[in-house]
Amino acid sequence: DVDIGVVKKVALSKDYKRVIATAELTRDATDMLVDDTRFWVVRPRIAGGTVSGISTLLSGAYIGMDIGRTKRERRDYTGLETPPVFASDVPGREFVLKAADLGSLNVGTPVYFRRLQVGQVTSFELDKDGGGVTLRVFINAPYDRYVNADSRFWQAGGIDVTLGTEGVKVNTQSVVSILIGGLAFETPMASLNQPEAAQHALFTLFPTRDEAMKVHDKIVETYVFVFPGSVRGLVVGAPVDFRGITVGEVSAIYTRFDPDTKQISIPVEIKFYPERFTSRYAAALKGGRLSDNPRAMADFLVDRGLRGQLKTGSLITGQLYVSLEFFPNAPKAHIDWNRTPPELPTTPSGMQSLQEAMNRIIARIDKLPLEQIGNNAQQTLANSALLMRNLNTQVVPQAKSALSAAQATLDSANTALQPDSALQQDTSDAVRELARTAASFRALSDYLQRHPEALVRGKTGDAK
Repeated sequence: DVDIGVVKKVALSKDYKRVIATAELTRDATDMLVDDTRFWVVRPRIAGGTVSGISTLLSGAYIGMDIGRTKRERRDYTGLETPPVFASDVPGREFVLKAADLGSLNVGTPVYFRRLQVGQVTSFELDKDGGGVTLRVFINAPYDRYVNADSRFWQAGGIDVTLGTEGVKVNTQSVVSILIGGLAFETPMASLNQPEAAQHALFTLFPTRDEAMKVHDKIVETYVFVFPGSVRGLVVGAPVDFRGITVGEVSAIYTRFDPDTKQISIPVEIKFYPERFTSRYAAALKGGRLSDNPRAMADFLVDRGLRGQLKTGSLITGQLYVSLEFFPNAPKAHIDWNRTPPELPTTPSGMQSLQEAMNRIIARIDKLPLEQIGNNAQQTLANSALLMRNLNTQVVPQAKSALSAAQATLDSANTALQPDSALQQDTSDAVRELARTAASFRALSDYLQRHPEALVRGKTGDAK
């Protein structure tokens, strides 16, 4: 630092709200007093991860000056509350950012592009209506040429941990941004050759990178689903999916009381992006076929069986998402265009269908006369026990006696059938006697065949 003057007088303003300092500069410094020259008090400061003014702990505070670029002379200035982040002769450009809140940002907070620090936050202020915060950031050259109309800014402070249907995602810009916060911007590769953004161009500051890089659809339609059962696990921002393609997102979940049915339902409001659903939709709108009646496409799809269904996106987190699927066999339904927003038909999820089936089975079981069945079963068991006792006390002894008699009979038969038994000898003699008798009968038969008259006359001597 070079001394170019000295403070001659310090006094309070007439309203006692400000301090007026009168300084005398050297003749060589007179040309520096132009319209955009800036002054501030140098004292120890910690801001945006940087420490400045440490030397003033020993030397005392002094006034710092940043030389302006204009040529118009000036002698009265309003000092800055904080020192400027960059000098007037530093090449680069300043941009304006609109944010919902300040977050962890401060003057001097770094700005990153592809994880390189390329600038800083220069100032911030609350909007007059209190609806947001306006920040100014300075991007050093040559990095400022990467900022154009397609650039997206987001808060990159701390660690961005997202727990969604895809699992856990962790993102951060640097260790410094974890400690003191930070901003980041990105320009799509396809847009890097577009014209650079002008000085003080206005951009939106998004809370996360996902929000910043999200495709901003020109056509947005709002619908409502009323799902049967619980919506636990479904959150605002959950995707609306059609066969793996995100075609919308959940924008609100609330309760609704129907005075006619005296029922409380939970409508799930979604933002639907029809351009993603079918590439022909935008062309049809431009061609005028659907511009006069945009309900035609929705009615057609619902008539073909398009229904909303809750599905589990992650078994670990239990988060749900809305799935659009065609169910050709689903009961006929239509869109309730009388409601605002219109209500689309739904179908139970697989788990809900299983639960309903289980509930029906349980209800049927509950209707069974279980007490009577139990009494009958108990009586049957008692009768069976009595029968077993009767078998044991009556039938079993008789069966044993019958078996003993049968065994004795078999033993007698076995003895009688022995080769040397009397029965066998008598049988053999009887057989031989029968054989002799049979031989006699054969001889008699032969004689009668030769002399049939013998039956009348008897046997004669010649016949002997």
